[in-house]
Amino acid sequence: MPGFVSLNCGGKENFTDELGLVWTSDDNIIYGETATISVANETRKQYKSLRHFPADSRKYCYTLGVMSRTRYLLRATFLYGNFDNNNVYPKFDISVGATHWSTIVISDANTIESIELIFLASSPTISVCLSNATTGQPFISTLELRQFNGSIYLTAYENQFYLSVSARINFGAVSEDPIRYPDDPFDRIWESDSVKKANYLVDVAAGTEKVSTDMPIDVSSNERPPEKVMQTAVVGTNGSLTYRLNLDGFPGFGWAVTYFAEIEDLDPDESRKFRLVLPGHPDMSKPIVNIQENAQGKYRLYQPGYPNISLPFVLSFRFGKTIDSSKGPLLNAMEINKYLEKNDGSPDGVVIASVISLYTSADWAQEGGDPCLPVPWSWLQCNSDAQPRIVKISLSNKNLTGTIPSELPKLKGLVELWLDGNSLTGGIPDFTGCTDLEIIHLENNQLTGELSSSLANLPNLRELHVQNNLLSGTVPSSLLNENIVLNYSGNINLHEGGRRGKHIDIIIGASVGAAVLLIATIASCLFIRRGKRSPDQEQVRVPPPAQRLASAMSDTPAETACCFACSDIEDATNNFEKKIGSGGFGVVYYGKMKDGKEIAVKVLTSNSFQGKREFSNEVTLLSRIHHRNLVQFLGFCQDDGRSMLVYEFMHHGTLKEHLYGPLTHGRNINWIKRLEIAEDAAKGIEYLHTGCVPAIIHRDLKTSNILLDKHMRAKVSDFGLSKLAVDGVSHVSSIVRGTVGYLDPEYYISQQLTDKSDVYSFGVILLELMSGQEAISNESFGVNCRNIVQWAKLHIESGDIQGIIDPSLNDEYDIQSMWKIAEKALMCVQPHGHMRPSISEVLKEIQDAIVIEREAVTVREGNSDDMSRTSAHSSLNLGGSLELVGTNSYLSLDDSVARPTAR
Repeated sequence: MPGFVSLNCGGKENFTDELGLVWTSDDNIIYGETATISVANETRKQYKSLRHFPADSRKYCYTLGVMSRTRYLLRATFLYGNFDNNNVYPKFDISVGATHWSTIVISDANTIESIELIFLASSPTISVCLSNATTGQPFISTLELRQFNGSIYLTAYENQFYLSVSARINFGAVSEDPIRYPDDPFDRIWESDSVKKANYLVDVAAGTEKVSTDMPIDVSSNERPPEKVMQTAVVGTNGSLTYRLNLDGFPGFGWAVTYFAEIEDLDPDESRKFRLVLPGHPDMSKPIVNIQENAQGKYRLYQPGYPNISLPFVLSFRFGKTIDSSKGPLLNAMEINKYLEKNDGSPDGVVIASVISLYTSADWAQEGGDPCLPVPWSWLQCNSDAQPRIVKISLSNKNLTGTIPSELPKLKGLVELWLDGNSLTGGIPDFTGCTDLEIIHLENNQLTGELSSSLANLPNLRELHVQNNLLSGTVPSSLLNENIVLNYSGNINLHEGGRRGKHIDIIIGASVGAAVLLIATIASCLFIRRGKRSPDQEQVRVPPPAQRLASAMSDTPAETACCFACSDIEDATNNFEKKIGSGGFGVVYYGKMKDGKEIAVKVLTSNSFQGKREFSNEVTLLSRIHHRNLVQFLGFCQDDGRSMLVYEFMHHGTLKEHLYGPLTHGRNINWIKRLEIAEDAAKGIEYLHTGCVPAIIHRDLKTSNILLDKHMRAKVSDFGLSKLAVDGVSHVSSIVRGTVGYLDPEYYISQQLTDKSDVYSFGVILLELMSGQEAISNESFGVNCRNIVQWAKLHIESGDIQGIIDPSLNDEYDIQSMWKIAEKALMCVQPHGHMRPSISEVLKEIQDAIVIEREAVTVREGNSDDMSRTSAHSSLNLGGSLELVGTNSYLSLDDSVARPTAR
């Protein structure tokens, strides 16, 4: 089978299985350990063994050879079998090159987990890497590669996106066995619709029957579903085919195709016409499917589909016959794949690949995959850019021979280079282009030639170690200064030049130092005099706000931030008597000014700022943030080592207090009100992400590097979206310092305001709004701020959305709007930032859910006969049949929609 690779991971020998597939051992992999397992009822030899890897910070990769510009199917399987005798179900990541493919979660020791990916090869190899173990050890049972022919699975987006296989179903299957090789020449696995998985192909409509034929089916080419798949089908004898299935990896944009072939003999006066009905797509057209007519004959394939469509995690769909049809709908097969955005990885990949090509036999050169993603190679460090650069190379004592690789100076982001303790020869390359280079260790080698003066042109060079080599000539005087630690001992032919230049440097340095001291003294005097002004005179002028979108702004804001006297703050708060919140930023106190204005005073923790300059920059930024959905910043106070920020007080209380706190008073916030609260809060975050704030930051603070406390984890209910008014007029969120809730480590204001960490926290808030459960740091209702995500995900992914809906809503909601929010919340809390949607996308889904809910409210209040269609159980008919939407809401099978957006 040309183009087929079947790796028996952990296996000791090659063999051919009962299907005729040739399996080979992966004994050429130098990492990991092998294990043999025994699982009841599993007789296939390839699943008797596995290879497992340490649960450390490294990644472990398989590298497979491919043909460039050829499409392949990649499949990996995982059978735990308690190989480690720990009964700890592993959870870890698997990546294709730099692209995160999937998170493998083992939930049953005896069940095989399988994932598939369709890709267009762009290089001679592809790497599959295991990493980031959350629990247990990463492991793999089999790794398979299947080459396609021609244009099968051609998409307009294949250079930027992979296709992650979510569903491939053979309807009307005669048994539970899947159809694969040799019936399918590409060894695609067509799952039987007789297999009952959790919430997979449930809600089968009454009257659904299986049909089959022995007649040959014209599939046009062998790249379509195999004939055996098309020889079976399901028919809705009562006029409807209805299913609901979980789509792995969704919600998101996908590729979806249905396969039809008329395999029943219809009388001349009989006809089969039907439409596809999907919820949430009322704006789509409504074509009629007539298989015989569309396929131009019986026993011929017809395959309408969408090359690009947005799909939810739980897909409910229905085929319903038209009024003039005598036969119910028929369905043979279906495929659904998700677009998975490719990560191009480090731009240094090509350079470092040429370096390791010089040492192909070395263990350190065998790690594979992208040098930086998902985690860097063990001897590298990379920065945190979206396309990370290599910043450190650590190849000390690695038995390196030959000259220093000439490609190394092309690593433009390099900061540290450690090549000491090897047997390198030749001269030192010109590193002039590595302007960030700070530390160079080349000692204890056999380097020859001169010490180039170009090294002194590196603007950030701090350390240069070249001792114990064979260098010769004169040490450039420019390297002999107090700003560079230079060690060139042990080079018997390398000598220091004249000292005159150094003396001049000392004299100049002393003169400059005296001048700086004089200026500092004058500035200190001016600062002391200025500090003696009365409190009434103290105002800090901030630059004018950046241009704002009128629709997002309230009245014209003041361009100054008031500097409050600490005595006034102490009087207003009655010496900080009433605490109303706390978290990683500090403690918040209630206050009331002499003019009656209520305020909230945040006393910042001592480690929240790095100094006066950072605090000043923060005040400048906050003074420019003005939005009706953000709490108004009033001013600041800084005295006696204390830093305080003053905000308007939200006297209507917090969302927490109205949902499950002292302000409930037996009342309840209904679902549409909760959606409106979420909408307004999302608008506030959207303003921070896309309004004037990012422009302000990048213009004025891009050099300030304001690093917040790496360990702070502000509770969502402290300073985040819980600070919402619920008076029916405005829902104002207290978004502090440009973020809400959980903060990622190494959080920079200048970078993170346009990133996705606050989207995660917003997803937690959406789950709070749905469930009425509080996300807090200690246990409550069995749910806390971390496991509320896992708790909700468990219910949602199993189709049990009712299990997380707040009972106090009393079924007064439309289930479709609830599903929209649930699915978007799950996208928000994806483990990796690049997988989360933008806040603008989230806002649109909330607004769509509001439209659905308002229509449902109208129906409920009007006691319409159509109430059942939009009731709380409108898409979950436990009787078996689903009537998802009205007859005027059909989805075209042939149209395409917009290009997929990055996820």
